[in-house]
Amino acid sequence: MSENTREAARRILRSLVGREDADFHDGQFEAIEALVDGHRRALVVQRTGWGKSAVYFVATALLRERGAGPTVLVSPLLALMRDQIAAAQRSGVRAVAINSTNAHEWATVSAALENDEIDVLLVSPERLNNPAFRENQLPSLVRRMGLLVVDEAHCISDWGHDFRPDYRRLRDLIADLDPAVPVLATTATANSRVVADIAEQMETADTDVLTIRGPLARASLRLGVLRLPDAVTRLAWLITHIGELSGSGIVYTLTVAAAEDTARAMRAAGIDAYAYSGQTPVEEREELEEKLRRNEVKALVATSALGMGFDKPDLGFVVHLGAPSSPVAYYQQVGRAGRATDRADVLLLPGPEDTAIWEYFATSSMPDQERAERVISALGDAPLSTPALEARVDIRRSRLELLLKVLDVDGAVRRVQGGWVGTGQPWAYDAERYGRIAAARRAEQEAMLAYERTDECRMMFLQRALDDATAAPCGRCDNCAGTWIDAQVASFAAEEARTAMDRVGAVIEPRAQWPTGMASLGLSLSGRIPVDERYDEGRALARLTDLGWGNTLREIFAAGAADAPLQPAVLQACARVLGEWPWAERPVAVVSVPSRTRPQLVASLAHGLAGLGRLPYLGELATTAVGAPSETGGNSAFRLSRVWGTLDAASLDVPAGPVLLVDDIADSRWTLQVASSALRAAGATRVLPFTLALRA
Repeated sequence: MSENTREAARRILRSLVGREDADFHDGQFEAIEALVDGHRRALVVQRTGWGKSAVYFVATALLRERGAGPTVLVSPLLALMRDQIAAAQRSGVRAVAINSTNAHEWATVSAALENDEIDVLLVSPERLNNPAFRENQLPSLVRRMGLLVVDEAHCISDWGHDFRPDYRRLRDLIADLDPAVPVLATTATANSRVVADIAEQMETADTDVLTIRGPLARASLRLGVLRLPDAVTRLAWLITHIGELSGSGIVYTLTVAAAEDTARAMRAAGIDAYAYSGQTPVEEREELEEKLRRNEVKALVATSALGMGFDKPDLGFVVHLGAPSSPVAYYQQVGRAGRATDRADVLLLPGPEDTAIWEYFATSSMPDQERAERVISALGDAPLSTPALEARVDIRRSRLELLLKVLDVDGAVRRVQGGWVGTGQPWAYDAERYGRIAAARRAEQEAMLAYERTDECRMMFLQRALDDATAAPCGRCDNCAGTWIDAQVASFAAEEARTAMDRVGAVIEPRAQWPTGMASLGLSLSGRIPVDERYDEGRALARLTDLGWGNTLREIFAAGAADAPLQPAVLQACARVLGEWPWAERPVAVVSVPSRTRPQLVASLAHGLAGLGRLPYLGELATTAVGAPSETGGNSAFRLSRVWGTLDAASLDVPAGPVLLVDDIADSRWTLQVASSALRAAGATRVLPFTLALRA
């Protein structure tokens, strides 16, 4: 039986890879056999490029030949789904996806499932909790499922570098399956703690989990670290040397703004590079991925949105401008390179700002007890939409959505048609668990800093971070074989980098719509904001996350930084923003927003701009706000309610014409909107907001 299975599996494998001499890597057939003949639950931990997808596609084809139902493949990223569907087609497996981008196809997919015309259904973990899918399609799938595959399974673990609450729902799905239904989990980035956590969630009283782990060393990768003094020098190095790196590749950054700024600077220097992030439209992402595959661009400058599952076997290099927060996350990203080449260069250019960015993302992803209890108290039997709930609990949308996922997985809330309801089940904040996770995250950050400083083999260091018992010196990295990196930068590149970093001006978009749910806060505001109250498109010197002036602004707005008048160089940069601003009409006067935290800063900015523009400074808007200033954060509805009615322009002699409105920072933009309403009511024909910083 086993030999027949091997022969049939080899036939399908050769069809998949398009080579008649193809055979299995160590561990591949063992996993297939465990699923197909043993109907077991298996966890495969193997390096990127080993062929984990071959295991589940070959197993699917064999199971379908034996009369099993369709495979359900849980996959976390759209890019990964597109690659998996293409790979399935090569092996004769009929694969389709249900995700947020193809709602128009769902009815067709459902009909094909009913007619048993689909071999593999790819779904996102979020889809498992979509009420219509969960109630109408999932029960039938569970009854008919021939194989469940959990790809990028480290996402299921709190301890994984990329934990996603939606993955935790897979525990319940696995528990509901007939024990005879095989289950496969795959990942390239799991240390021993994560492996144990995944296996525990796959086990039942009647089943155990077969774990197949292989060596994680990547023979093709040449790893190196280059420490440079500042962001200008790092960008100049990239412009100077990226042409020396073979083929095309990926330049990773830690923020969306850094990706956009870097790609723009590279293009200005004549390098074919484009930004790629979670904010890039789906159609554009697909186009950029294809351009990279076809070597039509030198590089995509990407956030972690281009990571798991992106498949380009001949990717020539991966460069990081700024370090990920853990060696495991770093290994996952550099694993994109050199999958089918003899050599690929992997270089890390860390920055001093890395740790601050790590801390921001770490704190934003952890649930908070007080906020969680607020959400649970606000939900009852009647469904509340996320916007309606947002207006009751004062939690910003992105954090609220994450918190709802956590509470849903914990059983305290449930997503239903129309929104969210409370379950009434007891819930307690697991402070000990989250404390242990936070400690583990800090340890990972320290390990990443140690990777940057180590004088031992870098590949061996990464293998040890993943608890790979086969870790050994690679003989290729900068520590094993000597540095291969030329740290010099060309004068033209330094000038291009300085120009890019000195770029000024970020757009402040006008508010057009009042937040949902204002009535619950006692304000009768709904629908569109009247056009005669809105401000025009505004400008900030820079975003706080920008590579150039963002560094200066982060120091000005750092917690505990003293209030002080603006430095002349910063004021001159602001004047450049005004000079480049394509407004329809020049402002006729300057007004400032009163500040309780940075009065000297705002006053010096307003007076300075008025003086440079030879405009009258009318003074501050009057304010009725008392007490301590409200904290940054919170959601849109609450932030509007806190500032509504607190600003007044009646005491100012506002001329008819455009008014330049000055403030320190634009975040929710509701202060600017309320100030605009007051100025428009006092006679201003336009309001042109200007702030030092844009929080984005």
